[in-house]
Amino acid sequence: MTSPLIRPEIAALAAYHVHDASGYLKLDAMENPYRLPDALRAEMGTRLADALINRYPDPSPAGLKARIAAGFGVPAGMDLLLGNGSDEIIQLVAMTLARPGATLLAVEPSFVMYRMIATFCGLAYVGVPLRDDFQINLDATLAAVREHRPALTFLSYPNNPTGPRFDRATVEDVIRAASPGLVVIDEAYHAFADDSFLPRLGEFDNVVVMRTLSKLGLAGLRLGFLAGSPAWLTEFDKVRLPYNVNVLTQTAALFALEHLDVLDRQATQLRAERRRLSDALARLPALTVYPSEANFITIRVPDAPATYAALKEAGILIKNLHGAHPMLDNCLRLTVGTPQDNAAMLAVLNALFA
Repeated sequence: MTSPLIRPEIAALAAYHVHDASGYLKLDAMENPYRLPDALRAEMGTRLADALINRYPDPSPAGLKARIAAGFGVPAGMDLLLGNGSDEIIQLVAMTLARPGATLLAVEPSFVMYRMIATFCGLAYVGVPLRDDFQINLDATLAAVREHRPALTFLSYPNNPTGPRFDRATVEDVIRAASPGLVVIDEAYHAFADDSFLPRLGEFDNVVVMRTLSKLGLAGLRLGFLAGSPAWLTEFDKVRLPYNVNVLTQTAALFALEHLDVLDRQATQLRAERRRLSDALARLPALTVYPSEANFITIRVPDAPATYAALKEAGILIKNLHGAHPMLDNCLRLTVGTPQDNAAMLAVLNALFA
């Protein structure tokens, strides 16, 4: 009964699938494995108990925005837009720019929601393959920009699901070529990377920077933010649903950001574990280990489905990228966990490939 009423491009989609992780060591979703210290969790509980859940949340919480701006160094004169995770922000931006005939461009493989949200919003989608080393193919990307004149371009910096951070000068070339089209620099993994475009907001009229607090250790809160000039963000705010960030998220995020130093120390630990894990993986000749500036490492193995199954049989859930994109054949994405988590994963991989 529904099929004649559903847009055909939506009917052709498969819903975003999240595996049931019950009973598994969860290393599939790029989450911070460390919780807040017990004392801070207790204090947060008190804050949440006092939250006015009988009232609608502040639709534009100035205090939380100020805390984010100060904590992450948002340049003066730039505005902030908060979203229910960065996924909602991607959708808000796409909805705002979805004029008839408009195009969204991204490099591939990258975050799957760019393509999906383009479809949701009725934007044409153009994906430009990366080079074999998962860096931007500049000639191909510039040619696609010239041909399609995208209204919207997304660049994940560092890139998910591959791991490397794109060359900064190459990104700048794409930004200049895409003008006046908007370029969103998606810095979801900023806490683990060695560079950022956030301090450079204002250098380019057509750039905004998107971040999420999820990878920093607050994935359950679903809070993302977009930073950019008021001229852009005022327009995006018009399509934001009222009260999109709930009062418990606002309260918990404000508290957690008062203790940003704790989250930063956890990120530093994960950077060290990433180096250790990458070095250990590189000692297995059967694996190709790609450089990463995120909290995960992407590897290529002789048989990804079989390796994924072996890890799952051992109670370890990772992300099987095989089949997601031709360039990801036999690739797996390993979230960097605690030393104990990583040791358990390495034990299985050593048994398979040593």
